[in-house]
Amino acid sequence: MESRAALSGKLVAYFFQLVARLKTALLPVRCGKDWATQLPQKVASIRVSAAFLFLALATFAPAQWIEKNSRDENSFDGRVVHRHVDLAESETDNHAIVDLALFSSKSCKLRVIDNAEGVNLADAMRRANCIAGINGGYFDPNFAPLGLRIIDGQVTSRLRRGRLMSGVLVSNNAIHIFRIAEFSVRQKGNAAIECGPLLVDLAKPVRGLEATRAARRTFAAIGSGDRAALGFCSDATLADLARILAVPLGDFRIQRALNLDGGSSSAFWFQRKTGSAFSIPEEKAVRDFVGVVVK
Repeated sequence: MESRAALSGKLVAYFFQLVARLKTALLPVRCGKDWATQLPQKVASIRVSAAFLFLALATFAPAQWIEKNSRDENSFDGRVVHRHVDLAESETDNHAIVDLALFSSKSCKLRVIDNAEGVNLADAMRRANCIAGINGGYFDPNFAPLGLRIIDGQVTSRLRRGRLMSGVLVSNNAIHIFRIAEFSVRQKGNAAIECGPLLVDLAKPVRGLEATRAARRTFAAIGSGDRAALGFCSDATLADLARILAVPLGDFRIQRALNLDGGSSSAFWFQRKTGSAFSIPEEKAVRDFVGVVVK
């Protein structure tokens, strides 16, 4: 069976054929003395073909992600909300689950936590008195961090330029996600981590992202005003994750989102009101974490 991309390419080619037919029909020099009677018939034929084309194009329009249900629970201090969202893609059997740790930058900030010892996320979050957290950025085979890291106001790893390293998550008086071209060390803040790619910008999915390899994903996101979130998504491609995060997740509309290290590194932790934790553990040791702490 032909792929969606191949069939869409054929439909585009068919569109240009219709344009050529219409151009020919409207040239009286090629139609002779019967042009006046032939033209309505040709136009009618083209209308039928055009109607078929637009119906076919609608059939191959990108499916949309839709929120099916969600539930919220508060942290032990009420400053962070864990939102669990179930989504489905229209016209397919694809499903996804997103877990968010939602908070306000007026009451909370982010902390980047080094993990040279290779402990797990749950232990690191408890040691640092975090309310919620996820795994951080990329690291090399020698367990050295890749890209900018600022921990407690100190630069511990330098900015790095690369295809995936397209954004910087910064926490100071507010939470920011900068494109590399927008970022200045003068904006470094108390905590920062570089990663990528950018997933959502101006509340729209970023185009051209990888669309074939599904994996567990983690991300940071900012909304309007002072709202921000750390999140985890079940298996999804980067392109799907971008489209998922462009959907309003309850009352949280993401303006910009940055991908963090995914796959076996992905992890999510949240301390419930009861004091117990909701935890999705990583599958291997990671070099750093991003946690939510009280200001």
